[in-house]
Amino acid sequence: MLLALSLRDFVIVDELNLSFQSGFTVLTGETGAGKSITLDALGLLLGDKADYGQIRHGAREAQLSALFDVSDVTHARTLLQEQGLLDENETQLSIRRIIDVKGKSRSFINNQAVTLSQLRQIGELLIDIHGQNAHHSLNSESAQRILLDAFAGADTEVALVREAYQRWHEAKKELEKAQTQADSLNIERERLQWRFDELNALNLQEHEWENLSQSHDSLVHAAEILQTAENVEEVLNGDEGLQSRLYHCRQQLAALIKAAPAFADSVALLESVEAELSEVSAYLREATASVETDENLLAQQGQRMQELMSVARKYRIEPPQLPEELEKVESALNELEAAADIEALQARVVERENEYMHAAQQLSVKRHQAAKKLAKQTTAHMQNLSMQGARFHIELLSASPSVHGLEQVQYQVAANQGTPLRAMSKVASGGELARISLALQMVTSQYNAVPTLIFDEVDTGIGGAVADVVGHALRSLGQNRQVLAVTHLPQVAACGQQHWQVRKHNSKGQTVSEINVLAATDRVNEIARMLGGETITDTTRNHAREMLELAQS
Repeated sequence: MLLALSLRDFVIVDELNLSFQSGFTVLTGETGAGKSITLDALGLLLGDKADYGQIRHGAREAQLSALFDVSDVTHARTLLQEQGLLDENETQLSIRRIIDVKGKSRSFINNQAVTLSQLRQIGELLIDIHGQNAHHSLNSESAQRILLDAFAGADTEVALVREAYQRWHEAKKELEKAQTQADSLNIERERLQWRFDELNALNLQEHEWENLSQSHDSLVHAAEILQTAENVEEVLNGDEGLQSRLYHCRQQLAALIKAAPAFADSVALLESVEAELSEVSAYLREATASVETDENLLAQQGQRMQELMSVARKYRIEPPQLPEELEKVESALNELEAAADIEALQARVVERENEYMHAAQQLSVKRHQAAKKLAKQTTAHMQNLSMQGARFHIELLSASPSVHGLEQVQYQVAANQGTPLRAMSKVASGGELARISLALQMVTSQYNAVPTLIFDEVDTGIGGAVADVVGHALRSLGQNRQVLAVTHLPQVAACGQQHWQVRKHNSKGQTVSEINVLAATDRVNEIARMLGGETITDTTRNHAREMLELAQS
């Protein structure tokens, strides 16, 4: 909802700071006092085109800003977060716009510069203004369609249609690509097939290169390995080897242990060394037992390694990567063959189209049922708003299949009995359009997600009992929405939960407009002025007081 509005040097406003409440607020004042200034300012903050003539005379620039609570406006929060204009845990949104005397305009959302397109996109999710020259979202086809679908309870069907259309569209794109690139796809398939055949012919084994390298190294160094092992064995166990010498040393020391007990430690150490040398000999025998000196096997392994290295160089990879390369080529080849299978792609397009048509037809059924119901209820409310004989109708025009379904939704109105139905966006009278919108809002308020509704000229051409109906209808909308109405009728003004008065006066030789929040007594006087004009009598005040009491009760 709208929390605050601040204006500086705008039209005839010097400085104005307004705090908004929930519920129904009325804005009244004499003709020419500046009631439209607030709506013009909000229009600019919602993306209207700026005019340097809106800057107060003598000022260099006009500054406008508004603060919103978006905690309950899910669509707006999602959009803002996607655009990086709102943190995930933030619930307040500020919009600011500056217009200078050169006609240039700067716009900001949460202190980040934005375009007018972004302002409009966000603004239409926050405020809906009903009246002449207004941001009347219900004049747009998309808003009409979204509201009808919400009234129909067709969220699931809408999502299914959107998803089915996207799948159908993707299938058609794949078919078109295959048809237009058939030659190039064939060339690429032949290239991949040749590469696959070459790699597959290698008959690669798991970890082959690693095992082959190790075995080849052993064969290459087999003679050297055996000779070295033999030399070491001779040093350890030959006639004059270490083992023999250690044995004699130990025997000599052991013979003198009784005479020199200190030799016992040395004898023990020598025994340990002998044992370890025996283990070395055993390890050498084990290591050389598997060493082969097969020249034929060595030649075969060398040839295989050369073959693998040659293919790896061709593909600019290392030999251990050959199995992975084969998998990649095979996968790419399978995908390409699937992409080039025209018959399979055509069958998939037909399948996806059938899925879409089924989902779209289910949505159409719900729309037709809801359109009749919504039109009937809205027409009934219009009769109570001084539009006797008027009709509201929802036409579902056949349209080419799209992400939104099989029909174009168009709200139509016949403002007077006997007149033909016309598109709602072409209704000429601002007052009539505002009342039609009010009737529609009374039926659909729980489905329309825009949190703030503003009605301008909703009371044009009505009075008496009808004005009471309009006032109570606006007050009823204010029970679960924020509603602001600019009105000339005391019956409507009396129904407001908050009452603002617009006045203008002279200050330092300039006309200045200001808005005041009216307390109980001041409100009686304002209602009395609206009833009796410039001359206010006690009778008029009593009438105003009674009107307020009845409306508030």
